[in-house]
Amino acid sequence: MRKFFGLAIVASALLVSACNTVQGVGRDVQSAGAAVEDAVD
Repeated sequence: MRKFFGLAIVASALLVSACNTVQGVGRDVQSAGAAVEDAVD
C-alpha cells in the first residue's frame, strides 16, 4: 500500500510538471478523453 502511494505521488508530480498551465491541463484531459473514446469505439 505504501508503494502504491509513493508511485501515485511520483506520477502526479510528473504530470503536474509536464503541463505548467491550466490550458495545458485542459489539453491533457481532452487528449486522455479522446483516447478513451477511441478505445471504446
